[in-house]
Amino acid sequence: MAESKATVPHFYLQAEIDMTRAVAARARLKASAAEGEALPSLNDMVIKAAALSLRDFPRANGAYRDGRFELYERINVGVAVAAPAALVVPTIFDADRKGLAQIATEARELARKVREQTITPPELSGGTFSVSNLGMFGVANFYPVINPPQAAILAVGEVTERPVLADGELSSARLMGVTLACDHRILYGAEAAMFLARVRALLEEPVGLAL
Repeated sequence: MAESKATVPHFYLQAEIDMTRAVAARARLKASAAEGEALPSLNDMVIKAAALSLRDFPRANGAYRDGRFELYERINVGVAVAAPAALVVPTIFDADRKGLAQIATEARELARKVREQTITPPELSGGTFSVSNLGMFGVANFYPVINPPQAAILAVGEVTERPVLADGELSSARLMGVTLACDHRILYGAEAAMFLARVRALLEEPVGLAL
């Protein structure tokens, strides 16, 4: 991480995502879930949305190595997990091809292995993009450090219900702050902004996550 901050030219894009429909969709999934079935979390939805968006913006799913671009064929999302004495990033492989239930099952199993310190090197390798969520600790937003040689990492804050003004009418919405940290050597501002907009669109209309 120290090498990343010292050598990778980070730049940051922030956005606020209306998670009202995503929260409602999760509630419906919870109501219909069988006993013992893995219930997708909002973070699992973020992982899926990021994975689908990476298909459309391949530079966000790439790396900068020795003055050259390297674009990955697979979309493997690393998920930051707090271990007893470190931050560990296990990988959900081919996340764009997996349903929310499978992502939820794998994410929980990987988190359990991290906590029990039984995670294996293959489960910590091969990531092409990362997601780090501190929302459960009441963090509104933060600036993440890129996990080299990946091109970007998405930081996720808490979901809070706040008043919003739309078409002259006051209502409430469940809003979530996100920050995308990018390696400016491979991922430039306009493409990074379009990638983040795609993530936001998928989460604000989450039916697309089931496709």
